[in-house]
Amino acid sequence: MSFNTSSRQLSKTDEAPEGVPSQEVTPLDSPEAGTPEAETAETETPETETAGASVPEAEAPEADAAEAEAPEVEVEVEAEAEADPEPEAAEAPEVPDVPEAKAPETETPEAQPSEATTSETETPEAENPGAETPEAEGPGAEASDVDAPEGAVTPRPRRWRRVWGGWREKYPVAARVLWWTTTAVALAVVVVALLMPTQADKVRVAAFVRLPVEAIFGAALLIVLPRRPRIAVAVLAGLGLGALTVVNFLDIGFNEYLGRGFNVVLDWSLFSDAQGYLQDTFGKGGALGIAALAVTLVIAVLALTTMSVIRLGNLAARNTETATRTTLVLAIVWVTCAALGVQYAPGIPIASEHTMQALQFKTEQVRRTLRDEAEFAKIAKKDDFADTPPDQLLTGLRGKDMMITFIESYGRSAIEDPVMAPGVDATLTAENKKLTDAGFAAKSGWLTSATYGGGSWLGHSTFMSGLWISNQQRYRTVTAGERLTLPGAFKKTGAWDTVGVMPGIQKAWPEQKFYGIDKLYDSHNLGYKGPKFSWSTMPDQYALTAFERLVHSKKHDKPLMSTIILTSSHQPWAPIPELVPQDQVGDGSIYNAIEKAGKKPGDIITDSAKSKQEYGKSIQYSVSSLINYLVKYGNKNTVLIFLGDHQPIARVSGNHASRDVPVSIVTKDPKVLDKIADWNWADGLQPQQDTPVWKMNDFRDRFLTAYGSTPAP
Repeated sequence: MSFNTSSRQLSKTDEAPEGVPSQEVTPLDSPEAGTPEAETAETETPETETAGASVPEAEAPEADAAEAEAPEVEVEVEAEAEADPEPEAAEAPEVPDVPEAKAPETETPEAQPSEATTSETETPEAENPGAETPEAEGPGAEASDVDAPEGAVTPRPRRWRRVWGGWREKYPVAARVLWWTTTAVALAVVVVALLMPTQADKVRVAAFVRLPVEAIFGAALLIVLPRRPRIAVAVLAGLGLGALTVVNFLDIGFNEYLGRGFNVVLDWSLFSDAQGYLQDTFGKGGALGIAALAVTLVIAVLALTTMSVIRLGNLAARNTETATRTTLVLAIVWVTCAALGVQYAPGIPIASEHTMQALQFKTEQVRRTLRDEAEFAKIAKKDDFADTPPDQLLTGLRGKDMMITFIESYGRSAIEDPVMAPGVDATLTAENKKLTDAGFAAKSGWLTSATYGGGSWLGHSTFMSGLWISNQQRYRTVTAGERLTLPGAFKKTGAWDTVGVMPGIQKAWPEQKFYGIDKLYDSHNLGYKGPKFSWSTMPDQYALTAFERLVHSKKHDKPLMSTIILTSSHQPWAPIPELVPQDQVGDGSIYNAIEKAGKKPGDIITDSAKSKQEYGKSIQYSVSSLINYLVKYGNKNTVLIFLGDHQPIARVSGNHASRDVPVSIVTKDPKVLDKIADWNWADGLQPQQDTPVWKMNDFRDRFLTAYGSTPAP
């Protein structure tokens, strides 16, 4: 249908009574007040065709007479009717067919502007506040800012506008419900984004029933801005709010798994490790599906927050008076609640500054991270044992066969949590009895790990280097230097050969040089032919058996300093290997049936109760595998130090669990344990609640000092 209202076109119809719109301009097709279609209506030329029928340009003399007598139509009335979708539009009178007639080739004078030109002064703010039109928010609305040149043909409205207009007129109640629903959803999206907590245990209704000050300032700004700057600011604000929401989700995930928030400077590199973990747990297809879903959700969040802010901004602009009053009232309420300290619930104030505080925290986090890089580089250069002569290092352990073994995710919760502790404590008691029967003794204590829930390499490097390695930046800095590590100290003496058994290493590992490891046995050269157990490349029992076969049982000129990292207790703790007779371990093929009969990762990883149960079983398996090996292959010169690298994820250890991990020293030589008597560690494999707790980075210097090393900074 055409939007033309020139007197020439009106002449082609029967005269219409005053106040009744003709068929040329119906509520479906007529431009609304303030839209570009209404503003350019006066520029239509006589050559514009009417909608639905093609009429020759030249008319018969009778038509000319009718043209002169045809009354002008007030489009303004129709525009007002269009603004409110509720009342049914009056049906236009039927236009009789006009016979074709060839008129003389005479130039028709231009039609005089009709009263429809009054719509040119209308603005979106003057429309009915109770109804929102798609034209007011669509891209085409910007055309109203520029007057159409005289003689230009008004473009037909986009198809979706005509369809929406028709549907709205046909179903006014549904249209109004849809309008209110969309507006409510937009408001909810903005409020949720502004108030979203960064920890899963704080996500509850009370957290969202607050008054965000950022929303008040944003509304005030959008009200006063002209249309184009308003749209630009709304888009930027929506994208910023969406980005903040994505970071909040990352904070929730990191707090759930690593016990800390997301570091916007350092943690991007961890996504490759996360992808590898997902692939090992769910397969390539599952990992790709999860990655695609994550990308889709990020795009959806950005789009949803942006469209929501734009919609609310346009609504406020069209209802300036109401929006201004509402904003002022909310501002007064916010100031009053903030001054009086009114709280919706304990620790949840009604007057919220959550987003501003989150931005301030992230900004300060970035500053701290950048400062920490320079400060840590200076700290890493200071080493009390860096210049200690080889003959003054570790004199109290000469001739001992040393083993430093990490058990993945072996944390304090395994020993003290009411769900996991019964099984783990029973295992520790039983394995301690095995040691005692075989002539071994043990002392145990607590160390506070630099990491939590993951990032095992941070725990390893903290323990070995004597530095607090709590993030990836520090890890890169220390491993790029020449810091003396525990294996490196043994190597420096020249009295030990150093080897590493690390089945979790599946690619090149340049850190081998930093740790001072002469020979590395990773997942590729331990001879394993069995299946993977989720992330773990091989069972701990097999890794220890391979170590005995490939390294320990061989004849050596020097004792060994062996660094072993066991992985069977790595999440998702399904399936878990089982202990098999030592003479049946072979190349690992025996584990095929065990892996197939085990539980599936998907059945465990999403269930906290099951995760706790299976985690406890995995710790029992790892501890039993290690103690069985020591009892079978250890001798009077064997000294074993074993510990956890970090606590399991928060879903298993709890939201407020400590970062402590158990550490034990096991040997047959009582003199070895006598040298650490002043440490006040507990006897046996199980530290007590009152056993001293050290930071993990303190262990290196205490250990070196206890066993005869002389500081020489």
